[in-house]
Amino acid sequence: MDNKVFGQKGEDRAVSFLESKNYEILERNWQISHAEVDIIAKSNNLLIFIEVKTRSYDYYGPPEEFVSRKQQQNLIYAANRYMEKNNYEGEIRFDIMAIIMKPGYEKINHIEDAFFPGL
Repeated sequence: MDNKVFGQKGEDRAVSFLESKNYEILERNWQISHAEVDIIAKSNNLLIFIEVKTRSYDYYGPPEEFVSRKQQQNLIYAANRYMEKNNYEGEIRFDIMAIIMKPGYEKINHIEDAFFPGL
């Protein structure tokens, strides 16, 4: 299975997990310019921008450790454009969903408030 298909399966699993927690999925793979947000969701009047990292193993560290500072900056940029486009002025949060998937094994780590703009 190529990386794109594997990543898509991880995102599908993340969406299922979030929906089971009563999150409303607003967008998937929302893009603006060079930036993309894997999932944009709402929960309890909070707009949440979610980066999904899917791996088949964690030999070199957990998936969440592979969200680079540059990716965080791109997410922040995309979030700002999304809020401008939708005239959103409420609270937001940036989450990471770290998923390890292999035959017979799955682990999902949903990290709320994974990072903050400007830090």
